[in-house]
Amino acid sequence: MAATRLQRDLKKKRPFESAAQEAALNLLRTSDRLQHRFVRLFRQHGVTPAQYNILRILRGEGQPLPILEIASRTVTVVPGITGLVDRLQQAGLVERIRCEQDRRVIYVAVTPKGMDILAALDRPVVELHEKLLGHLGQKDLKELNRLLAKARAPWPDE
Repeated sequence: MAATRLQRDLKKKRPFESAAQEAALNLLRTSDRLQHRFVRLFRQHGVTPAQYNILRILRGEGQPLPILEIASRTVTVVPGITGLVDRLQQAGLVERIRCEQDRRVIYVAVTPKGMDILAALDRPVVELHEKLLGHLGQKDLKELNRLLAKARAPWPDE
């Protein structure tokens, strides 16, 4: 049996234990390559992918959100959400607002400086998405999205 592309890329001498193993490793390798490209783009604007994600969440909501609500909406699990918000606040990209009705609740809002970074990244992010995956075409991308959602379906949100 001929070696698969991933086998060749990894210089793996024996076949994978299962198709599920190969698929998982393919996803990890692809994710790593995508993340690497986005890390480079975001670094040019002084933010990390996780910080960018938080800024996008806040801009998309259009109003301040509690930290735990932000954490529940992130694309990837963010274990240190408070630290991320601290760094964003130190950079002047977000501000914390204490709730008047319940002083224990702290909201986070994107600042004009944060909005400027998002605006500067809007086009480059779309262009990078297209550069990295646009060659698949709409039909394949729709199928890929369907399969990825199907793969995640049995897992509870963590």
